[in-house]
Amino acid sequence: MNKEELKAMLEEVAGGRLSPDEAVMRIKLQPYEDLGFAKIDTHRGVRQGANEVIYGAGKTKEQIEKIVSHILSNDAKSVLITRMSAEAAEYLSQSAKLFYDGLSKIGIAGERPKNAEAGNIVIATGGTSDIPVAEEAALTAEYYGSRVTRLYDVGVAGIHRLMNNAELLANARVVIAVAGMEGALASVVGGMVDCPVIAVPTSVGYGASFNGLSALLSMLNSCASGVSVVNIDNGFGAGYLANMINKM
Repeated sequence: MNKEELKAMLEEVAGGRLSPDEAVMRIKLQPYEDLGFAKIDTHRGVRQGANEVIYGAGKTKEQIEKIVSHILSNDAKSVLITRMSAEAAEYLSQSAKLFYDGLSKIGIAGERPKNAEAGNIVIATGGTSDIPVAEEAALTAEYYGSRVTRLYDVGVAGIHRLMNNAELLANARVVIAVAGMEGALASVVGGMVDCPVIAVPTSVGYGASFNGLSALLSMLNSCASGVSVVNIDNGFGAGYLANMINKM
């Protein structure tokens, strides 16, 4: 829907020829805009409350730049980009204002949202090697307005590190537990808190961890109540879901 079509529809509402509810439904059901190599869902924010996010892996830097340019030209203030390479970030920064975190590979084109103060999401990692995935979750949640407390390297190999932060965990509205190896952190955290726990298995570990499969299966079989699991290394998915829960 372009501006002229939107204006015409609003005039119908003002003239009583179209009800506000019918107008909202028209907007929600608007189609995508076709760029040839990508179909941009410009009305996702109306339907879901958050604009489309760009998954950067597998896309060329030119494709990312064109998608970002199109989304920003449709009145979006910013665009979140996940799994973005440093090369693509350097290229995009020539045409758009860009925040880029090389550790998590998160990019934010346009105006970076500020004042992430809603509630409190605690993100705990089993080890330092899990931090890139944890930061993907943290920056995603902060982008959408949630306050994030980072609690890194508190895995079960030195469980006293986790127990020393029991009060911090108890004050969370949501906890994201990020761990590789055997993925035991999620079950331990799940037995300590009264809030939802989102478990993120990572591909960190030696051969028999099967690139995160071992942690994934352990988390899926958790005996702790209130633990849900996202896909291997899916920090974005965990951060997005945690933000939704945190703001309910």
